[in-house]
Amino acid sequence: MARPNAAAAAVTGETRDVEVLIIGTGLSGIGAAVRLRQAGVHDLVLIEKADELGGTWRDNTYPGCACDVPSALYSYSFAPNPEWTRAFAGQPEIRAYLHDTAARYGITPLIHFGTEAIRAQWHPHQARWHVETSRDRYTARLLVAAAGPWHEPLLPDIPGLADFPGEVFHSSRWRHDHDLTGTRVAVVGSGASAVQFVPAIQPQVERLHLFQRTAQWVLPKPDHYVPRAERWLMRRLPAAQRALRNVEYAALETLGIGFRHPSLLRAVQRVGTLHLKATVKDPQLRQALTPDYTLGCKRLLLSNTYYPALARPNVTVHATAVAAVRGSRVIGADGSGADVDTIIMGTGFHILDMPIAHRVFDAEGASLDDHWKGSPDAYLGTTVSGFPNAFVLLGPHLGTGHSSAYTILEAQLDYVTAAVRRFRAAGWTSMDVRPEVQAAFSAEVQQALPRTVYNAGGCSSYYLDDNGRNSFSWPWSTGRMRRRLAEFDPEAYDITSSTPLHVTV
Repeated sequence: MARPNAAAAAVTGETRDVEVLIIGTGLSGIGAAVRLRQAGVHDLVLIEKADELGGTWRDNTYPGCACDVPSALYSYSFAPNPEWTRAFAGQPEIRAYLHDTAARYGITPLIHFGTEAIRAQWHPHQARWHVETSRDRYTARLLVAAAGPWHEPLLPDIPGLADFPGEVFHSSRWRHDHDLTGTRVAVVGSGASAVQFVPAIQPQVERLHLFQRTAQWVLPKPDHYVPRAERWLMRRLPAAQRALRNVEYAALETLGIGFRHPSLLRAVQRVGTLHLKATVKDPQLRQALTPDYTLGCKRLLLSNTYYPALARPNVTVHATAVAAVRGSRVIGADGSGADVDTIIMGTGFHILDMPIAHRVFDAEGASLDDHWKGSPDAYLGTTVSGFPNAFVLLGPHLGTGHSSAYTILEAQLDYVTAAVRRFRAAGWTSMDVRPEVQAAFSAEVQQALPRTVYNAGGCSSYYLDDNGRNSFSWPWSTGRMRRRLAEFDPEAYDITSSTPLHVTV
């Protein structure tokens, strides 16, 4: 997919000076705005290129879209939601939750919608970020990049795809105006999105061809409707909801032990094997759906309906990548093919080659992408040397295969708000993480990763960047993450104060 030109000029408009500018209004941006306001920052603006907040939960509206983390954990700890109607909430409820949280905490009026960040560059003489957008210009003392890694769809370069005469769309850009009833559909990819939308569309299509490059581990999903009585209890007794959240957190952290000690995952993997055996009776299909790597090496998937859908008579599983499209025919790398009317891409997102990295520049005009050279890197996943007064949320090195994005985000927000409090109280003009500190942290992560299932599980995943390095994963517990990010460490930074002197703390 072509990216917008990061050097393109913004539409001429006013220049507004703010203390903090946040790019993006998904769960990261909304959470950051709430916490920074609670920390006393009121001169704050969020810019959002779309006309609605919500990030990935605004963009992904495909049939069956839902969370694969328990609802009680998939929310801000400071804004618990007693109204979840399912143990694993669906996309409309999550989007509504984000809207409600933004409104309740006074964030919505701070959002400038229809405003796309084009270029953000650090100006050291002013100690401010200059941000060009599709509408106006801003300068900011502090910049928060909250665009997120599950945002920009990844479209593979398939020969002949551009000449396909039917409809082609990515699952995150679902064409709700395109009726699939009675049509022949090819689904490219078998990841988290496909596992959800394939069972939703299978009953209505004439024929569904799933092109699966890699078989996935799919575990049963312990989902259920939450009775009204239980929701009433959660409203009346907030302690009950906190207890449920703590229990679910503990359960996922227990699972996380196995991600750090892959041999312990055999019991969980056995559950996946039994689930497959119980739901797919055809031995040939079952073999095609059996992964050849350790569970957890790729993102762990949950579904009670995916395997049964693939076993239906109108579904064909092609255990191969797509090599080309010739007219209306999709051709697999193994030579198999299918004539179809519609192609749906379930091919994921630009996770580690985040588009925001092409739009944020240091004082010399080098972008984050230029610095990273294909391997994203950040101290504690949050600050990058050479980019003072800037924070990256849900950044490199912080991903886990077992926990909630909210757990990671809130650990980061503890660090960011502590840094901003110290910055303001001490009268600093800039803070830039030292390159040797960032390098030492990155080396520590890379030294620990080979023992984890992310690196030792025998698969190729989106955890690995263009250089084959795992720039995504956190190799320890989220408890350790929360402890590491609990306090801001000024000794890790080069600090410039409001006085003419340069001070290294």
